[in-house]
Amino acid sequence: MFLTNVLMRKAKAKSILVLMESAVSGHQFLQIRERLADKLETIRFDPYIQKPSVYRERRKVKSIR
Repeated sequence: MFLTNVLMRKAKAKSILVLMESAVSGHQFLQIRERLADKLETIRFDPYIQKPSVYRERRKVKSIR
C-alpha cells in the first residue's frame, strides 16, 4: 500500500444519529450514540399513548463528526 493512500484516508466518525421507534405506538425520534456502542433500547414517555414505553433503535440516519 502506498503511503499517500494511508495519509489521505478519511477518519470514521465517532458518533452516529439513529432513529428510535416506540414498540407500542410507532412514535419516532432521533438520538445520538457512539458508533462502536451496542444498539440502543430505552424507556421514554410516548406522547401518543400518554405513558412510558420501550423505544428501540431502528436504523442509522447519518454519521456525525
